[in-house]
Amino acid sequence: MNEFKLLLRKDFFIVRNNIRLILKNPLRLLPYAAVLAYFSFFYFRRGGRSQDMDASQLDTLQDAAGEVPEVDFAMQNVVGGLTLLALAFLMFQLYRATKKNISFFTMADVNFVFTAPVNPSNLLVYYMIRSIFPALGGSLIFVLYSTAQLNDVFDLNAWNLIIMSLGFTFFFFIISPIRFLIYTLNTKYGILPYIRNGIFILGIVLALMVMIPGLMAEKFWQGMFAWIGSPWFDFFPLVGWSRGILSYVSHGNVWIPLGFSLAYIISFFLILFLVIAHAGAYYEDVLESTKSNEEVKEKAMGKAEASESTGSLNLKKKLNLPDFGTGAVALYWRNYVHSSRQDFHPLFGLYALGFAGIAIIMAVLSNFDWFSHKIIYGYLGVMIMMYFFAGMGRTSVGDLKKPFFILIPATWTSKFINMIKLDLYQTGLFGVGLILPAVLIAGLSWGLILLFPICLLAFYLTGFAITLTTQVGFDEGWDRKLIRPVIVVGVILFGILPSVAAGFFGYFITDKFVYGMLGLSIGMVLVATLMLHLTLDIISRVEFKEM
Repeated sequence: MNEFKLLLRKDFFIVRNNIRLILKNPLRLLPYAAVLAYFSFFYFRRGGRSQDMDASQLDTLQDAAGEVPEVDFAMQNVVGGLTLLALAFLMFQLYRATKKNISFFTMADVNFVFTAPVNPSNLLVYYMIRSIFPALGGSLIFVLYSTAQLNDVFDLNAWNLIIMSLGFTFFFFIISPIRFLIYTLNTKYGILPYIRNGIFILGIVLALMVMIPGLMAEKFWQGMFAWIGSPWFDFFPLVGWSRGILSYVSHGNVWIPLGFSLAYIISFFLILFLVIAHAGAYYEDVLESTKSNEEVKEKAMGKAEASESTGSLNLKKKLNLPDFGTGAVALYWRNYVHSSRQDFHPLFGLYALGFAGIAIIMAVLSNFDWFSHKIIYGYLGVMIMMYFFAGMGRTSVGDLKKPFFILIPATWTSKFINMIKLDLYQTGLFGVGLILPAVLIAGLSWGLILLFPICLLAFYLTGFAITLTTQVGFDEGWDRKLIRPVIVVGVILFGILPSVAAGFFGYFITDKFVYGMLGLSIGMVLVATLMLHLTLDIISRVEFKEM
């Protein structure tokens, strides 16, 4: 018991010191005040609007809902789709447990707490239980954010929000002990093949639970979530339990979330007992993962640079490339070499093939009424946003993190074009490789073959220009951190949102997606052109300055 008091005292001093740091610099509270103001604005505004609906109107809606006997496929697919995402996340975490151990510690704990006269088992128990607090805080923020605009649909109060937060908290909290247990059992008994086979079999069973009811239904999309979206799936461990806790907001029966919470608590103590029984001397097992987590935090905080080999699939590949020339083309050659090592082909690699394959599968299934064309359009939108964020992250690796390209004797325009030439080739080929088979198979509009790659390139270049402008235009790190959000918000408000509005306008007046894509493409081409002109003007003024 004295050991737990010692650890509690240590954490108390850490919290106290952090509070003192905040009091010394109250500006640290500004982001939290902005978040609090955001939540308060939506809750108070929506709360006032929800009072306009009286009890008679609610009774009328409930009576009307009770008169509809058929299945609400939209709600079933929403619940089933969210459940499927949670199941996919759970399967991914279980698979990660077979590759790498989880750590509840930091390098400060390794250097100071591990050497303290504390029983390793008690130390592990304390840190495992303590990990529920970050999960609770993150879940509460997520619930507040995700429900801020739904206060007029559901009667959300403090009690409802707390119970919903517990549903997310228990799910994210218990995953780490499960991963630690899996890695511990494999380290001690070498049962990794059996664990992988079990995870693989579970994945097949879950896939069949989607395929079988979908094939039995008149249309696949009407039945694919009939099983995992049904109430009895609430009894499925972890994912179902959390869904059962979250369902409290709809039925108001407190005994249901209480029962599922009790199942979580019992499961945690069972996992804790198994971990203590089999962990043994775990210090060396968690040291590598702890160090890896610390490096990830340093990269996220900007204290360390991201490695260019991150995510490489073909790192040791021997290359035999032709001579590309001299001058600014050396930048293109360098990116070409890096891309050749990162993937199996520098222009169209495995990652691009996988994303294009998903679109092709959707297009094939749409011919059998498994998916509507709207699902394909939604996937195209996801790809566009993904390339926008990829453009924003482009300056974190490569020549833009180093001042070497400034020394090349060439014009700024040629150096800038050669820096992004390979990105343009890759993005254009990916866009065509994805949309062309989808159009031919699913019978989409032919105009998408031209408009989708253009829109993809425009979003990518816009994101790239946003980050590069702050990267080369400001010397100080704090200037970049403060100015970048302003530029991002400005581009979104005055560039991207008007373009999206033009796209929606084209879609609504014609009821055709291709005209919506046309409006979006025209707007984003203008935005990308303006941003690239601004970026080129800024980068041309840069002299021997570290990026």
